[in-house]
Amino acid sequence: MNCNCSHAKHARIVKLEAMLDIHTLHTLCQLSRDHCVGICAFLVPANMIITTQTLIFTGFRRPHWQPVITAIAAFSYATILLLHVWTWFMIGVVMAPTFILMFLALVCVGINLWAIVNPASLSYLLRWLAQTGKDFFDGFAYKHT
Repeated sequence: MNCNCSHAKHARIVKLEAMLDIHTLHTLCQLSRDHCVGICAFLVPANMIITTQTLIFTGFRRPHWQPVITAIAAFSYATILLLHVWTWFMIGVVMAPTFILMFLALVCVGINLWAIVNPASLSYLLRWLAQTGKDFFDGFAYKHT
């Protein structure tokens, strides 16, 4: 008899913990939606700046640990942004900004993953783009004859 009572008590505790977890998740999601402008105002530029920093480190062929560190930071920002967008999808908000933010986060993840997995090919592409842009704008330069 004592065993059943202990089991029932354990079941109530597990149920209470599950309710607290769901309540905590609901509270965090509501907090994310309530502060959407502030969250996006920080995460979007931060994600773009840190991804640009990864591109700069890769393009200038810095030691491999430097782009890895910035990529880890970018993954963190992108993950938080994706979780934020997910809170809007959870309540059925399907609008252009949610898809744009999701696309931005996924592009940043892709670029940073590329910088970690194959930095040589990314560096080659960046150098080619820089040279092509330089050649393009040199065509507009005033040529003194």
